[in-house]
Amino acid sequence: MMSTMMYRFSRAGFLLVLFILCVLRPAMGAYLLIPMDEAQKNHLKAYGIAYWVLKKDIEVSWLLNYRGGSFMLQYAKPIEEECTIRGVTCQIIADAQAAAILDEISDAQVNMENVKLHKAPRIAVYSPKNKLPWDDAVTLVLTYAEIPYDILYDEEIITGLLPMYDWLHLHHEDFTGQYGKFWAAYKGFPWYQEDVNSQEETAKKLGFSKVSQMKLSVGKKIRDFVAGGGYLFSMCSAPDSYDVSLASDGLDICDVMFDHDPPDPDAQSKLNFGNCFAFENFNLVTNPYQYEISSIDVTETRPRTLTKDNDYFTLFDFSAKWDPVPSMLCQDHATLIHGFMGQTTAFNKKYVKSNVIILGETKSLNEARYIHGDFGKGTWTFLGGHDPEDYQHLVGDPPTDLNLHPNSPGYRLILNNILFPAAKKQKRKT
Repeated sequence: MMSTMMYRFSRAGFLLVLFILCVLRPAMGAYLLIPMDEAQKNHLKAYGIAYWVLKKDIEVSWLLNYRGGSFMLQYAKPIEEECTIRGVTCQIIADAQAAAILDEISDAQVNMENVKLHKAPRIAVYSPKNKLPWDDAVTLVLTYAEIPYDILYDEEIITGLLPMYDWLHLHHEDFTGQYGKFWAAYKGFPWYQEDVNSQEETAKKLGFSKVSQMKLSVGKKIRDFVAGGGYLFSMCSAPDSYDVSLASDGLDICDVMFDHDPPDPDAQSKLNFGNCFAFENFNLVTNPYQYEISSIDVTETRPRTLTKDNDYFTLFDFSAKWDPVPSMLCQDHATLIHGFMGQTTAFNKKYVKSNVIILGETKSLNEARYIHGDFGKGTWTFLGGHDPEDYQHLVGDPPTDLNLHPNSPGYRLILNNILFPAAKKQKRKT
């Protein structure tokens, strides 16, 4: 009788141990791979998963050039469940498989690299509080990917809040104080009038006699932020208007309808291109009836034969081991990206400084679409165009529904920039 009971107990104990091993085995020494090639159901939300994991102080490996820039981390069931909830493709792999992947990546002959992401960056978006009749691609994709951010504008930056953050995006702003040159077409519209009044009131409150002076001061605060180690990303009108504002420090380039007095007629010859991050030797466009701010943008000079169907730019293929920073910024499941227009569509390479890294270009048109550089201890990245999934986004158009574009290669470029600060400082190898 006793031996029968012991047999039953031992058998039951064995089955219990076997059950526990079967259940726990995936978690013991296993990894979670989030592929970023064509197998991924939702590329954009995958970045949100990586950020969510980093917020929990869990290290993430960004496998540059491995299956489209995949993510890998130690397996935990809550992370797998979160992937399922958000519709993100993931795979549980054994430690031996993970080791084999890392061995493949470490091969000196292979253009791949394993970059460790350590800390979720604190994200700020420079954006006005008043409602304007256009949206912003960065805030759209941050919201869609479920990545938290704070909104700052002129007052917060002037009063010194920017150093609290690691990463800053510049909304489609005009840092020259010309309100995007919208005066000619929209001066009678309530939204334009409200924006002008709001900006002038803020400038007066902060002690500036002109909006252009306030914007320049904000630009200098942003420059200090980057010099101190901050990460700056901007799109559309912000990149060129930012550099034009810095170049015109101490000059009046605004016409009467923008700042109530005439511009300096010799402003062009007095520009200081040494103040600029990315551009030099450009020409100002001072005509208030012309939509452009300078010759940096190519929107009005592009060939008429260029359309939504044939407008593309190419991402550069950098060495992941020797150039990890531009490699991170170019991770994608596509190398040929659909172009998209904006108030600033692309940058004429003629005016791009020689030390700037061109990440993406339309070579046949001599256009730089996606550029990057260092300043002080920090970095900046500029991307031309307004919305990667809306070829010609017009004033008043509804925002893009990213549920229809979960695998957008263009929006991935934005999210690369958001995760980039999570990596330890990377230097170009020599």
